[in-house]
Amino acid sequence: MAAGQVVQDRAVRWGVLATGGIAARFTADVLEMADAEVVAVASRDDASAREFAGRFGIARAHGDWASLMADEEVDVVYVATPHSAHRAATGLALAAGKPVLCEKAFTLNAREAGELVSLARERDVFLMEAMWTYCNPVILRLAELVRDGAIGDVQTVQADFGIQGPFAPEHRLRDPALGGGAVLDLGVYPVSFAQLLLGEPDRVHADALISPEGVDLNTGILLGWDSGATALLSCSVTGETPRTATVTGTTGRIEVPAGFFDPERFVLHRSGAEPEEFTAASGLRGMQHEAAEVMRCLRAGETESPLVPLDGTLAVMRTLDAVRERVGVRFPVDEPPVSESSASGPADRI
Repeated sequence: MAAGQVVQDRAVRWGVLATGGIAARFTADVLEMADAEVVAVASRDDASAREFAGRFGIARAHGDWASLMADEEVDVVYVATPHSAHRAATGLALAAGKPVLCEKAFTLNAREAGELVSLARERDVFLMEAMWTYCNPVILRLAELVRDGAIGDVQTVQADFGIQGPFAPEHRLRDPALGGGAVLDLGVYPVSFAQLLLGEPDRVHADALISPEGVDLNTGILLGWDSGATALLSCSVTGETPRTATVTGTTGRIEVPAGFFDPERFVLHRSGAEPEEFTAASGLRGMQHEAAEVMRCLRAGETESPLVPLDGTLAVMRTLDAVRERVGVRFPVDEPPVSESSASGPADRI
């Protein structure tokens, strides 16, 4: 179903592809929305699909992906598989004409992301990365203040996201075939935050602790722009970091507390003025913000979201490719090499 075909006078009907923790969280959030329903779930494991459907009161459980795409009662598909399956699952949905909200990191590399974006545009079907941060009203207000010059010219963005390890070698976070490592799972958040404010960087530097399996466990990222701005970012699966963000400009700074990727508030510090706290009440929470944006787009007949534009998703994927190239992390799907697949982005610039 292409954007614009969703019936205007009824709830939007979601189909969820995958049954893991992130799928459960999304489903729980969407079920609380008055203008949305979750009508189907799919998994390659029929028993898993039936268990998930029973847990959330979902009408239909599909034991394969194709059945979900053929389900005429599904208006839009939420892809919640591991990164390694995003290309296949989202491609299948787009080929069937189903609008898609695909979890982050969007794909394993920029080449795969470009293939999905091209397919969506060729088929005129809605596609959006599930970057809930970009849909959060607090972040939208923060970005507006930065654009309006509230802190002058941005000089530095700092952000971190680390979770407590260690993880066993067989865990998905340690498996290159599944897109393991800190960069795709966690680094996508600070990189996306920095690029929301500054755009795609002109230079990318990085260093990392690499696991015996060949994935990054603890990674530091330095991004640079020709304007003179820099971003100091980190991600880790070896220890829990503060998960905060700071944006510093020539006349002030903005501090976002723990959970910067889904904040409820931030504090603006202007030179010579008292700190100002900003909040934004929308009546929504968590993943409801991204679901609401998808449904707004579908009802408006839009095939891309202005809040989470596909060109921005591609730019973030190019940066993540460049980071992996710098630290020597390669996935089996990285053919041609990362540096070639990202040739139009920062990966080929030192």
